[in-house]
Amino acid sequence: MNKIGIISDIHGNYEALKTVLAELDAMNITEIYCLGDVVGYYSQVNECCDELRKRNIPCLMGNHDWYMASGGFCPRSKSVNDCLVYQRKVITQENIDWLRTFDMQRFVGSIHMVHGGWADPIDEYLVEPNADYFSRIEGKNFVSGHTHFQSLHHFGDKTYCNPGSVGMPRDNDPRAAFATFDGEFTLHRIEYDMQVVFDLMDKAGFNDYYYGCLKTGARNLCRL
Repeated sequence: MNKIGIISDIHGNYEALKTVLAELDAMNITEIYCLGDVVGYYSQVNECCDELRKRNIPCLMGNHDWYMASGGFCPRSKSVNDCLVYQRKVITQENIDWLRTFDMQRFVGSIHMVHGGWADPIDEYLVEPNADYFSRIEGKNFVSGHTHFQSLHHFGDKTYCNPGSVGMPRDNDPRAAFATFDGEFTLHRIEYDMQVVFDLMDKAGFNDYYYGCLKTGARNLCRL
């Protein structure tokens, strides 16, 4: 098969997204799939939605996309909901309608894609994927996002890949993360200008608690 690009967890971080997409363009990869969470956390939700729509990149439903599309809120995080309140003020109706079209899962060749996990495609955290988990699922290659931890695991004849987060890494590496697949998965990282994100968040009324984690790729929100 042709080499494909796999991205996930953009979270309104357009600076990271456009850097990753430029890198995929440089690799001459035109077939790209997004595992969800286009929105959430950072301020450029329309820019991210518009770019993915312009490129006709298929997207899966992430939990943050679901909150936005359904009018709901996150049951476990006040900071997520603070960001949602702001994003609902700026996102276009056209982009909300687009979020509502997202699928829960996708099959691309031998790859089974979801946002979270195979027990709950939207909101299951596969923090420590293992052979027993995947032994219960038919298929050969599996990808999901949601944890913001980039990883690649082989369980006999089965392979699981998390491409990591484009816009909010939580694996102690602040570089934007993504993956490619050409019969085998390859993990990638790339630096981007995060100061632009900081300035835009300040302008939107958010202090560095909401974006300080970008500096180090910290697991939780924190100040610079």
